[in-house]
Amino acid sequence: MTVEFALNAEVRSDLGKGASRRLRRNVSMVPAVIYGGDKAPQSISLLAKDLAKLLENEAAFSHVLSLDVAGTKENVLIKALQRHPAKGFVLHADFVRVVAGQKLTAHVPLHFINEASSVGVKQGGGEVLHALNEVEVSCLPKDLPEFIEVDMAAVAVDQTVHLSDIKLPKGVELVALAHGSDLPVASIHLPRVREEAAGEGAAE
Repeated sequence: MTVEFALNAEVRSDLGKGASRRLRRNVSMVPAVIYGGDKAPQSISLLAKDLAKLLENEAAFSHVLSLDVAGTKENVLIKALQRHPAKGFVLHADFVRVVAGQKLTAHVPLHFINEASSVGVKQGGGEVLHALNEVEVSCLPKDLPEFIEVDMAAVAVDQTVHLSDIKLPKGVELVALAHGSDLPVASIHLPRVREEAAGEGAAE
């Protein structure tokens, strides 16, 4: 079933920090801004409850959203969220316009598969450690994946999976790799207690 990611928004003319505070306090609205493309930045406001419901779905962060601003629809990506430091709700949102035919950059979550049945866990008794939970990708809007799988099946104890080891969907590039940074993504190691015990046994 295809999930539609859509939000309604209003044009915001009362700008400034004081106006933003009043907006959140009085009508449970979240101030936001849309920028990018060939249009000027636009200040908007969103219903806090609608935004919170949308963000419950992990895919919303790596999916093109349809934003209805006073009857005009904009295709956007979530670029940044400012959250309350203690309570976690969104204080401000940044959206970037998506232009068909133009490459975009977005953060996409990693889904790790075959961890329990991997060589390092099933045969070696190791534990999987995640170094990254998401990656920044570059692609056309039509090629943007909701997530990227990392297959751990063949990873043994003391082996590390790097960005260059990930099988990417067609048309998708990793920004870090393009800049020459082949970061570690995940690894399998023996639990620390067992490592220490093995070391003590060898010493004796």
